[in-house]
Amino acid sequence: MATVPESQATLTLEQLRQLAYEWGLTPAEYDRILAGLGRQPTVTEVAMFSVEWCEHCGYPKSRNLLALLPRESPRVRTLVGSDSGGCYVADDLAVLFKVESHNHPSQVEPYQGAATGVGGIIRDIFTCGARPIASGNSLRFGPLEEPHARYLLDGVVRGIGGYGNCIGVPTVCGEVWFHPSYRSNCLVNAMAVGVARADQLISSVAAGPGNPVIYVGARTGRDGIGGCSVLASHEFGEGEEKRPTVQIGDPFTEKSLIEACLEAAASGHVVAMKDMGAAGVTCTTSEMAAAGDVGMRIELQRIPRREAGMEPWEVMMSESQERMLLVGGKESEQELIRIFQKWGLNAVVIGEVTDDGMLTILDHGRTVAHVSAAFLTSPPRYDMPAEEPAYLARTRAFDPASLPEREDYGAVLRQLLASPNIASKRWVWEQYDHTVQTNTVVLPGGDAAVLRLKERPPFGIAITMDGNSRYVYLDPYEGARLAVAEAARNLAAVGAEPAIVTDGLNFGSPDKPDRYWQFREAVRGLADACRALDVAVVSGNVSFYNESPEGPIHPTPIIGMLGVLPDVRCHATVAFNQDRAKILLVGGAADASSLGGSEYLAVTHGVEAGRPPRLDMDCERQVQVAVRRLIRAGLVATAHDCSDGGLAVALTECCIAGGRGAHVRLPHQPNAAALFGEAPSRILIAVEPDQEAAVIAALAEEGAPFALLGEVGGDRLVIEGALDLSVAELETTWESIIPRAMSR
Repeated sequence: MATVPESQATLTLEQLRQLAYEWGLTPAEYDRILAGLGRQPTVTEVAMFSVEWCEHCGYPKSRNLLALLPRESPRVRTLVGSDSGGCYVADDLAVLFKVESHNHPSQVEPYQGAATGVGGIIRDIFTCGARPIASGNSLRFGPLEEPHARYLLDGVVRGIGGYGNCIGVPTVCGEVWFHPSYRSNCLVNAMAVGVARADQLISSVAAGPGNPVIYVGARTGRDGIGGCSVLASHEFGEGEEKRPTVQIGDPFTEKSLIEACLEAAASGHVVAMKDMGAAGVTCTTSEMAAAGDVGMRIELQRIPRREAGMEPWEVMMSESQERMLLVGGKESEQELIRIFQKWGLNAVVIGEVTDDGMLTILDHGRTVAHVSAAFLTSPPRYDMPAEEPAYLARTRAFDPASLPEREDYGAVLRQLLASPNIASKRWVWEQYDHTVQTNTVVLPGGDAAVLRLKERPPFGIAITMDGNSRYVYLDPYEGARLAVAEAARNLAAVGAEPAIVTDGLNFGSPDKPDRYWQFREAVRGLADACRALDVAVVSGNVSFYNESPEGPIHPTPIIGMLGVLPDVRCHATVAFNQDRAKILLVGGAADASSLGGSEYLAVTHGVEAGRPPRLDMDCERQVQVAVRRLIRAGLVATAHDCSDGGLAVALTECCIAGGRGAHVRLPHQPNAAALFGEAPSRILIAVEPDQEAAVIAALAEEGAPFALLGEVGGDRLVIEGALDLSVAELETTWESIIPRAMSR
C-alpha cells in the first residue's frame, strides 16, 4: 500500500493522481472519475473508487460475459441476490448458496487466508436471513512432493477446519487437486449453503429515507486494507510480500454474529443487511444505497475501532472481519442494538438513509467524501482483447492412440491410485467437523454430500463441487461443459435432481489476450451446459490475476451445484455393500479419444495434451434421468460417477468403500482406454440380483445405454484379461499417499 499523508490537504494534484494509480485505477478511469465528479476527488474518494472499481468488487472486465449465464430454471423458482442466490424447495422454504475465492490471501498467509474465506462466505449466507447448514471447498496446490505445497495445504486445511469447526457449520464436500501451475498461486474456493423461511429472507436493498444505518459486529482495524484492490486484483510479482493486506478472522465472534443476525431478521425490524466483505464500509454503504436508489449519510467517528489514529480512507478500505451493516426500520434501532449487545457484539447507529442518492461520508462532522452511490457502483465495463493461446496448436495435434499400451494394467492402476489427484482425501476432510447440526446423511468422500432439511421432512438436498482444470486448459469451452455435466452427474449418482449452480471462475490476468480468451470460452461453455441441463447460475465469483512470474494457473472454473431430493431416505452411496450384487455401467464405452487430458496420460506418460473427451449432452441427460429414477424407486443403493482415472479407478473406489471385491468382464478386450479413459456420461451401479430385470427394463425404457459388467464379492478386484489385485492392498495405496506426504 502507498504511504498517505495524515491530511489529504498536503497532497498535490499530481500526488493524488499517482496515489490513484498505486491503488489500481488506470489513467482513463481516473479521468472518468474527474468527469463524473466535476472536481478533484478527495483521498477518501480515491480509496473508495479504487476498491469499488477493482475487478474483485466491480467486475469491470468480466460483467459483460457473465450476462451470458442463465439465471432462471424451469425446474425451480430461483433467487438471485447480491450476496448469495438460491431457490425455493417449497413455497415457504428457500435454500441459498454461494462460492467465493480467497486465493491470493491464502498464498500469502494460508491459515488466515482460508479461515477468513470460510467466514466471509458464511456471512454471505446469513446476511440474507438464512441459517448456514453446510460448507464445502475446492483447493488447488503445487505438486505435493514440494515442501511449500505441503505447507500451504496444511495451513489452508487447518484454517478451514479451525474456523468452520468453531462456528458449528459442517464442512461436507469438496475436492483437492495438485498441479505445477498452482505452485506460486494456490486456489482456495469456499462454498456455503443455508436455509431460510421465505418470510424471513432479508435483502441488501436500502430503503426508507430517515431509516437508521447500523454498524454491527467486530471493531474495525487496519487488517485487510487493500485486500480486494491491491492483492486480489493484481498478479503476484517477483518476491512480493503482501501479508499486511490479509485479514484476520475470529470464528467465535462470527458464531455470535450468526445468531444475532438471524434473531434480528426474525424480529421484523431489519429493512436490509449486507456483509462488510471486500471493500468493507465502502462496499456496504455504496452498494446498499445504489440498489435502493437512495443515499446514505455516515459519520466515521461512530464506527468502533481497535486501532487509534485511523485515517478516513483506512476506515473505508478496511476489510476487518465479522462486521455487518444494517438498515433498520424507523424507531427500531434500540431493539436491534439490544439484540446485538445481548450476543456481546458492537451495535452502533452510524448514519441514516437519505433521499438524494448521494453517499456522504463525514469524519468529525467534516465531509471527506460526497459522491453519487450509483456512480461509485458503476465501474466502466471492458471487452478485453482475446486471442487463442499458442500452445493449443501443439496440444490439439497430439493423438493418445499413438502411445504404446502398458503391459501391466495392475501396475498402472496402483500408479493412478498413488496420484494425489486420485488418492483418498480423508486426511483433508477428517480435519473438518462434517456432522455438526446432524443434517449430514451422506458423508464426504463420495460423489456428493446429502443433507436432510429438518424444516421440511422428508426433503433433502445434495451438494457437490467439481472442476477439471486440465480439460479447461486443453479446451476451455468443452472443459467447462464437462465440469457442469460432471457436477450434475454427481448429484444424479446420489438420487438428487440438479437445480442451481454457483460458479468460482479462477483465471489468469484478463489484461493478457490469451488468458481472456480462456475465460470467454469457459463462460460460453458454462452457459451452454447449464441451459442444456436446465440449471440456473444464481451466484458466483470471478477471481482474475492468478499468476506469478512463473506463469498463470491452469484456467479453473469451479462448479458448485445443488440438487433436491423429495425423500432424503432414497439415496445412493459409492459403496459395494452386498455380495452377489450385479454391477452395471450406465453409459457408453470409452475409446482412445477419452484418454485426452486424462490422469492416465499425465501420470503414466508425463503427457498433458490431446482434446478432452467429447460430451454428448443427450446421452448425459438420459444417463442422469435413468439413474436418478432407479435410486428414487429403491432399485439402486450403489452408484458412482466414472471420472478421474476411468472405470478401473471407479470400481476400485466402490470396492474400498464397501470393503468387498468385484469380478468384472468388460464387453470388449481390455485396453488403456477401456480401463482408464475418462469418457463422460457414465455411472457405475450395483443392483440386488432379484432387481436386475426391473433395472434393465427401466434403463431400456429411458433409452440409456448400459452394459452388465459382473458382480460384487470376494476380497479382490478382478477385471478379466487385465488385472487381479487385493482390495486391501489397493486401499493401503489409495489411503496412504497424502498422510505419508504430510508427515514428512
